[in-house]
Formats: sequence, structure tokens, C-alpha cells
Amino acid sequence: MFIQTEATPNPATLKFLPGRTVLETGTLELRDRDDAHKSPLAEKLFEVSGVTGVFFGSDFITITKDGSDWQQLKPAILGAIMEHYMSGAPLMSGDHADEAEEEFFDQADSETVATIKDLIETRVRPAVANDGGDITFRGFKDGIVYLAMKGACSGCPSSTATLRHGIQNLLKHFLPEVQEVRPV
Repeated sequence: MFIQTEATPNPATLKFLPGRTVLETGTLELRDRDDAHKSPLAEKLFEVSGVTGVFFGSDFITITKDGSDWQQLKPAILGAIMEHYMSGAPLMSGDHADEAEEEFFDQADSETVATIKDLIETRVRPAVANDGGDITFRGFKDGIVYLAMKGACSGCPSSTATLRHGIQNLLKHFLPEVQEVRPV
């Protein structure tokens, strides 16, 4: 098994590509050891000293680290991923599917929200997944769109610029009622 790695815009995260499906549907972000019980692989990854976050995408795993050096962390992370896939163990333990995050918006804005979700799904998420992260719709109120940033996007130095200049401008272009985009 050959696992590729790719840098992300966030220097504290690295994208690991095992060459196979990681999650069939959705994404899953595990921000600490307490969340790791949802996945045997995440438990092994959090055992690596310096790992502070694990994010599963469709065909990639993004690892976030503390101040540790990637040169020292990479071999242990690669070993944990390889061992997991070679064992044939499931990615998720029990019934821990990606819990749906609650959305908030006024029903009168349903049409606007549907357009926002479509634009995020078709134009934003594929590009963000390329960088090892994910952005999902969380809410719309008083002209403000609220988005959840996950994986490499969470804590990335350029995420604010991406939100404000990229996504906000895109949404404003198609939907004049959008005034601002904020992370949750």
C-alpha cells in the first residue's frame, strides 16, 4: 500500500491519500482524543504524540498537529493508516455516522438557502476538499451566511481571506440578499 501526502494551505495540517475510499458519504472531523472513540483509526492516530486533529474526507485523511515537526510525525501517522487498512477493520465503530449539524434559517428564506447550499456544494466544497478540508452550511439570518470550517480549513491562516473574499463575493454575486459570510 502506498500512501501519498500533500501539503495544505494550513501549515499545521497535512493531507494523507491512502488511494482508496475513506468515507462513503459526508465528512467527519474529530478535534480531540475524546471524539476518537468513533473510529478505530482515529484512536490510533491520536496515540501519535503531536496529533491534535483528524479529519476524514471521501478519499483523504487530514491530520492537524501541534508545534511538532512533520518529519518526526509522518512515519508514525503513515504506519497507523497503513496498519488500519491492512487489518480490514472498519473506519467507524458502532453506529457513529457523521452526526448532522443543526441548521438555522427562517422558512421564508428557503429558496435563498437552497441556492446558497447549491453554490457551496458545486463551487466551494470541491476546491476546499482539494486542500484537505470542508465547508458546510450552518445557517442564514439577517443577510449573514454562517459556515462551518473543518479539516485543514479550521484554523488555517488563509481561511478568513477565503471566506471573506472568495465565498462571500461568490454568494453576493448570485444572491444580493447575502451581506456577509461568517465562520461558526
